[in-house]
Amino acid sequence: MIEIERKFLIVSDNYKKEAHNETRIVQGFLNTHKERAVRIRIKGTEAFITVKGISNKEGTTRFEWEKEIPLEEAKMLLRLCEPNLIEKIRYEVKKGIHFFEIDEFFAKNEGLIIAEIELSDENEAFIKPDWLGKEVTGDVRYYNSQLSKMPYTNWKL
Repeated sequence: MIEIERKFLIVSDNYKKEAHNETRIVQGFLNTHKERAVRIRIKGTEAFITVKGISNKEGTTRFEWEKEIPLEEAKMLLRLCEPNLIEKIRYEVKKGIHFFEIDEFFAKNEGLIIAEIELSDENEAFIKPDWLGKEVTGDVRYYNSQLSKMPYTNWKL
């Protein structure tokens, strides 16, 4: 139940050619307290409730608990979520033994594309594809819970 992941910005759309799967995701947050977030997610035809804890100081590791729930219940719960649902397409790319999940955001987060990789150890080596850009692990602005509060299109870049 401990999640170890790193996040990166994307510098090209070459990941789309390498993707073996893509799924539409809509998610909202019932709670976005600084020490925990409670998320409702519809991923394709599946739905989940997830609780995430506070990250370590590097932003690589945090508690995560997830349970599948009925799709209709998730749709009802999304109506109770805080403002600004997150809408994105997730592309999955395998590189070596690892999988990258690349999220292309829409609506109020249009223009943002982030890659995540889950690791078994914070210092685990992995293949870095040419479309992988600047690392943003630990930058809370890129957490989905924060993107719902301060959408990317509102950032002063």
